[in-house]
Amino acid sequence: MPELPEVEIFKRRLDATCLGRTITGVSIRDRRIIGKSSPARLVAKLKGALLRATRRHGKYLLVALDKGGWLVMHFGMNGSLQHFGRDDEDPPYDRLRLDFGDDHHLAYVNPRLLGRVELVADADAFVAKEKLGPDVLDAGLGLAEFAQAVAARKRDIKSVLMDQAVVAGIGNIYSDEILFQARLDPHSRADRLDRGDLKRLFNKTKSVLRTAIRRGSGSEQMLERLPRGFIIRERKKGGRCPRCGGAVAAIKFSGRTSYYCPRCQPAPR
Repeated sequence: MPELPEVEIFKRRLDATCLGRTITGVSIRDRRIIGKSSPARLVAKLKGALLRATRRHGKYLLVALDKGGWLVMHFGMNGSLQHFGRDDEDPPYDRLRLDFGDDHHLAYVNPRLLGRVELVADADAFVAKEKLGPDVLDAGLGLAEFAQAVAARKRDIKSVLMDQAVVAGIGNIYSDEILFQARLDPHSRADRLDRGDLKRLFNKTKSVLRTAIRRGSGSEQMLERLPRGFIIRERKKGGRCPRCGGAVAAIKFSGRTSYYCPRCQPAPR
């Protein structure tokens, strides 16, 4: 599932290719992606609108329109955002396509139709309605706020990190990496972490996500570009810990497979 780093890269791609441009055409290739929204209303609202600004909150990408309102995109399990020109083919599983002048296009791609696209009147109201916690890379989220939000939960830290109501943006893959870098067992109770644990977790959360963005998270080359000390490339059967060389263990959390090193992430006492 696209997590914060991937969505941040989608945002930057949109900013570099389409921001400030006016939409000249809208094609809804599969109306299921817009849920209960009216296709006619969506087209009418988007066509002729200039993309004024973008905002990412957690795993959501929001685009401000000069006509008023925001286009909101969530990418589900394997969605993406792709820009292409006149010499490129329309990507497969293109569910919504925005056309711009000079044969430039932006495609919302979603093979499994598990994401969604919608129009909202206000970005802040949308974030509140979805009950999203603060974006985990927001400059305004400091150690004190992060620690208070995490420590208030009487659950395992793996689940707390993935809870979008606590902090928004972290999913299964990057929660594994953050906990590995912070040397915390995923079973550790969030409310029993000490001050040092919480500070280390906060710092590693920020650094892991920023590193993933810099190294092109979601790209085919991402695993090769990541630092050697990252466990992500070893999230597989037979994986070995990049730190100690021990066997990587696989466990289930809410039906999702998580990976960690029992040696480097010892069970809580």
